[in-house]
Amino acid sequence: MHVEPQVEHNWLENLVGKWTMEAEMDMGPDKPQDHSRGVEHVRQLGDVWVICEGEWENPGGGVGRSMMTLGFDTNQKSFVGSFVGSMMTHLWTYDRGSLDDAGRVLTLNSTGPNFSGQGMSQYQDIIEIVDVDHRVLRSQVLDENEVWQHFMTANYTRQA
Repeated sequence: MHVEPQVEHNWLENLVGKWTMEAEMDMGPDKPQDHSRGVEHVRQLGDVWVICEGEWENPGGGVGRSMMTLGFDTNQKSFVGSFVGSMMTHLWTYDRGSLDDAGRVLTLNSTGPNFSGQGMSQYQDIIEIVDVDHRVLRSQVLDENEVWQHFMTANYTRQA
């Protein structure tokens, strides 16, 4: 089977490279913000997927690691992928991902455990291409009132 790369596959090339990362995370009401620094290596898997491998300082100590896959499913006409991290046991799957009209912001949808530990919630990871050497990842969760609550921002700067 051969797939011709589409415009959406080409968009993923914006992510390829070596990046440094600085993140701020809200850890809940009445808790201070946590900060973290790390690196991410993003490479292509053929012409239609990217693999993002991250490593950072855990706010509580130690090193965290993650792997994200991103692609575009031509049958579904949406971005798809997955995320796993060494700090959790849930396999996050992305579906119904879409680019904004300007082609700068990719919104990825997922379902995962809510912060209370009881039940599941809807999440979004939003990747914004600011320029060729800067991108931002924002994460948010849909609360019980169906309002998106922002809880994490990571700024990435290209190193190579």
